[in-house]
Amino acid sequence: MARRTKYSREMRERAVALVMECQAEYDSQWEAIRSIAAKVNVSTETLRKWVRQAEVDAGQRPGTSSEESAEVKRLRRENAELRRANEILKAASA
Repeated sequence: MARRTKYSREMRERAVALVMECQAEYDSQWEAIRSIAAKVNVSTETLRKWVRQAEVDAGQRPGTSSEESAEVKRLRRENAELRRANEILKAASA
């Protein structure tokens, strides 16, 4: 399995901003992503995903925003915790 590299939030934001700023200089967004990815030393696919998520977060593309994903994750954790508590209470009352 491939090794995951953790990039800082600042690095991600800067790379995405570079793509957005320089996009007009290229024939396509993909060409801008390829060029910037090489300059900031990340894979093109990684940068493409960051750009897509930034577009979703900005409302420029349909999809689930980062904020919505975090909320769903939090609610799932809370739901699991409540289910465990409910099972404990059921077992105690039986």
